[in-house]
Amino acid sequence: MQRAGLCALSLAILLLAGNATGAQEQKVPAAPGPVASEDYVIGSQDVLSVVVWREPDLSVREMGIRPDGRISLPLINEIQAAGLTTRQLREQITERLKDFVAAPTVWVMVLKSLSQKVSIVGEVGKSGSYPLGTRLTVLELLAQAGGITELAKSKDIKVVRNEGGRNVQLPFNYKEAIRGKNLQQNILLKDGDIVLVP
Repeated sequence: MQRAGLCALSLAILLLAGNATGAQEQKVPAAPGPVASEDYVIGSQDVLSVVVWREPDLSVREMGIRPDGRISLPLINEIQAAGLTTRQLREQITERLKDFVAAPTVWVMVLKSLSQKVSIVGEVGKSGSYPLGTRLTVLELLAQAGGITELAKSKDIKVVRNEGGRNVQLPFNYKEAIRGKNLQQNILLKDGDIVLVP
């Protein structure tokens, strides 16, 4: 009985200590909603959300990038967005808000990625151009395109990518990928990639 009492007392002390620590810490919440990679390069057709923590009047829930690549925000007016990564834009907005807000916490989210596209051609349900989105793998694009046809040479799929001014072909074996083998070939696609399904 004494041991049980001591265990209960120890547990109560630990719980109280944990609550006291939690009460002292003021953590900034995680970014709301899904966020694009911080290395995502914003384009002129994308739709963004800019949220400033505890400053709803300075936040804009949805805005399209204008044809000139700029956006307008409360207090800081116009700022260039196209051509910057989401990290770079967040840092610039944060810096300019420091004149008005003490230690601003800013999130930049890509709601719709319409500026970057990839293409898929050949033996798939629906060839064509598809928005890249914030992240898209070869398998995900194949699924969006309705999958491969019965005539497809599923072991010989290629991703054609422009690297430094020259086209590089990256092999993709569909049969291996759907069996969970050699999954490193299921790469994240980049703007301008073309997936060839012979």
